[in-house]
Amino acid sequence: MGQRTQSAAGCLVAALGWGAGLALWSVDVRSRLWRFEQSPDWKVLYAELPLALLGGTATALALWTVGGRVWRGARVRRRARQGR
Repeated sequence: MGQRTQSAAGCLVAALGWGAGLALWSVDVRSRLWRFEQSPDWKVLYAELPLALLGGTATALALWTVGGRVWRGARVRRRARQGR
C-alpha cells in the first residue's frame, strides 16, 4: 500500500470513527437534553458530544493501528514460510 493510499485510508477511518461517535451520541439525545422540565441540560451538548466524537475517533484509529500491525505481521510470517 502506497503512502498516499495509507494516509487517505487513515483519514477515512478517522472520519468513520467520528461518524460512529456522533451516531452513538445521538441515540436518545432528546430525552437526555430535556431531562428536567424547567430547562434543558446543556452539558449534553458541551460535554457529552465532544467526548463521544473524540472517543469514536480514538477507537477507530486504535483499531486501524492494531489492524495494520496484525496485517504486517501476517505478511512477514507468510514471507518467512515462502522462504523456507
